[in-house]
Amino acid sequence: MKISDLVKELEAEVKCCGDSLDREVNWCYCSDLLSDVMANAAKDSVWVTLQTHPNIVAVASLLGLSAVLIIRGATPDPETIEKAIQENIPILTTKLPTFETAGRIFNLLAKKV
Repeated sequence: MKISDLVKELEAEVKCCGDSLDREVNWCYCSDLLSDVMANAAKDSVWVTLQTHPNIVAVASLLGLSAVLIIRGATPDPETIEKAIQENIPILTTKLPTFETAGRIFNLLAKKV
């Protein structure tokens, strides 16, 4: 699945797209604890979170995540967008809650298999 598939399925807004919306997404990780994400998220995953501060970009970059998806209509801080552009990390937002977001992503990934 590609990031562009997520944008369509989740009615997501692209805040910054890194180098491309064609990046592959192989899994999803949902958490608002940075330490939890660092310990458990897999490379090429989309990270679903309510966090909006610049540290999310640092974690995504460190782990090689495909994108960060901010839920419930939250807006990333301007510094977060700036850092995401520098680090080439796509940032998306959706108005959907975590449960529905994760379910839709799961269904997309299940079609891929």
